[in-house]
Amino acid sequence: MAVTDGGCEVGVVGLGVMGRNLGYNMAEHGYSVAGYDRDAGKVERFVESAGCGQSVQASGNIKEFIDLLRRPRAVILLVPAGDAVDGVIQDLLPHLEPGDLIIDSGNSRYADTDRRKRGLAEKGLLFMGMGISGGERGARYGASLMPGGPRKAYERVHPVLEAVAAKVDGEPCVAYLGPGSAGHYVKMVHNGIEYGVMELIAETYDLMKRGLGLHARDLQCVYEGWRKGELNSYLLEITARIFARRDEKSGRPLVDMILDRAMQKGTGEWTAADALELEVPTPTIDVAVVMRNLSGRKSQREAAARALDGQPAVFSGDREGFVDHLGRALYAGMIITYAQGMALLGEASRAHGYRLNLGEVVRVWQGGCIIRADVLRHLRAAYQAAPKLVNLLLDPHLGKEVLGRRKDLHQVICVAGEMGLPVPALAVSLAYFDAYRSSWLPANLIQAERDFFGSHTYERVDRPGVFHTEWE
Repeated sequence: MAVTDGGCEVGVVGLGVMGRNLGYNMAEHGYSVAGYDRDAGKVERFVESAGCGQSVQASGNIKEFIDLLRRPRAVILLVPAGDAVDGVIQDLLPHLEPGDLIIDSGNSRYADTDRRKRGLAEKGLLFMGMGISGGERGARYGASLMPGGPRKAYERVHPVLEAVAAKVDGEPCVAYLGPGSAGHYVKMVHNGIEYGVMELIAETYDLMKRGLGLHARDLQCVYEGWRKGELNSYLLEITARIFARRDEKSGRPLVDMILDRAMQKGTGEWTAADALELEVPTPTIDVAVVMRNLSGRKSQREAAARALDGQPAVFSGDREGFVDHLGRALYAGMIITYAQGMALLGEASRAHGYRLNLGEVVRVWQGGCIIRADVLRHLRAAYQAAPKLVNLLLDPHLGKEVLGRRKDLHQVICVAGEMGLPVPALAVSLAYFDAYRSSWLPANLIQAERDFFGSHTYERVDRPGVFHTEWE
């Protein structure tokens, strides 16, 4: 990083779990770091817990913090998305100078990132939005970093970003993704894919727990076995580990003691909403958001279970064979979910002028992030072979992989229906695949109905133009 006078090379605002660990990561790679937090305890802990030889300073006074930084300054924000980001920026503004750089590394909505960039540009300040995935451990030892904004801003900080990013085959999991809010948009879709894959995994768990009657130890073995094959991924790894953990108080599997109500912070909803606006179908992601919402209606579900006979039937077939079907169906569902997310990124890139390199996006996701998985190698190969690929299902290898597992998806969905167990993500993944590969869909009837009741017109298959029929 180019500097003109003394002091720390990087500033970190927000010394919670993520900010503190990212600061230590940078310091461990030889960069001098200044931290700021309003919480005096976090400031003190940041300095006292730094490793031997790490160049770390901190202050609870924002002017003192800014004075610790070299010019032109680079400040990374790790505070909750929303009003907190705007508040911190307003606190920083009186102390910054033209040419200084602010990097928002929270899960900010991309429209907010564009707004902040415009406002700060008027004051001569540079602004970047950078998604970070990998949680506390990623921040400390190597995360997936998704920066977007002015190219010259990225060029200023890319050495430190490459140093602290996760590494796969020697490549840092970071890349300049594009102008404006490109980084935060990519992180949003990353989280949307995460929602979809987590729902798919949860449905396989439900089928094995309530359908097959498998206990935590059995489930651990299944997920650990799947992880050693084509399904190898971070989410499968932690799933197996979850089933191994016992509750210290009761001695029971900890997962059985956790209330079945899933929370969310908004990125999945944002993904689904923007996909609808851009008219890109992402049904697996959409239904994952819906199921989290439905899980929150705990008291209603309990009442409905009593009133509507909510006890599922027990599976009576070949358990080992069904588990094999289930693993293959999960793999197909994962590919379909990635395909939906990447299709959204492609359309958003055109709509927002991001000029995304989708192969680079996949490469950045191969290490450090929550959705890292072996299948990403095939996704990257698909974009290397066809950089302008509009949907991953059109890649010969990936399309064949899903097609070869279509019967597994169908078998699992049929069994789930017979048992009365909900598998909406698996079901809609199959429906999306079958619809996408259909050269004809019954949308002509929908258009005829629209013309009947609203005179919305229609197109014909035999000649160009727009037509209307007086149906009455």
